[in-house]
Amino acid sequence: MIKLSDVTDKIALYIDPDSGQKHLRTTSRHSSGSLFHKFCAGENVPCPTYLSLQIDHHRHIHLQPEFLQYLNHSCDPNVYVDVTNHEIICLRDIDANEEVTFFYPSTEWDMEQVFYCRCRSANCLGEIKGAMYLNRNLLPRYKFTPHIMEKFHEEVSKDRLVNNPDTN
Repeated sequence: MIKLSDVTDKIALYIDPDSGQKHLRTTSRHSSGSLFHKFCAGENVPCPTYLSLQIDHHRHIHLQPEFLQYLNHSCDPNVYVDVTNHEIICLRDIDANEEVTFFYPSTEWDMEQVFYCRCRSANCLGEIKGAMYLNRNLLPRYKFTPHIMEKFHEEVSKDRLVNNPDTN
């Protein structure tokens, strides 16, 4: 990994010379539950893009500060993107020089660009398409945004109506 720059006093931008992929790493230790970084909407985008973040049922944004676009996916994430408070929160202790990652389906219902995950986690799910495609048995493993949880609840309600029609 090659360090490109320090983007804050706690975060550095790196590049993998083999793949050309950029990512963020910590430059100091972060504690579980602590605020990693705040963000805001750089721009609203009408449709999801490779770099957008879904913040409610019909709204996607590009993150500001711009370096946050290099938050990569992991099936074993160390941060959660809190779209309600516009904060990135540490899910566990993060050591200095550790890559900062979040679980893309935690914010994305149906992803614009499907990809094959290479996080190498014991929990790696392989193909990542969005929350709507997840096995529901995996839900307790991850923290999801309110709009994703609402979608899950809508699906459960629909399934109950189909499987248990009111015959009264």
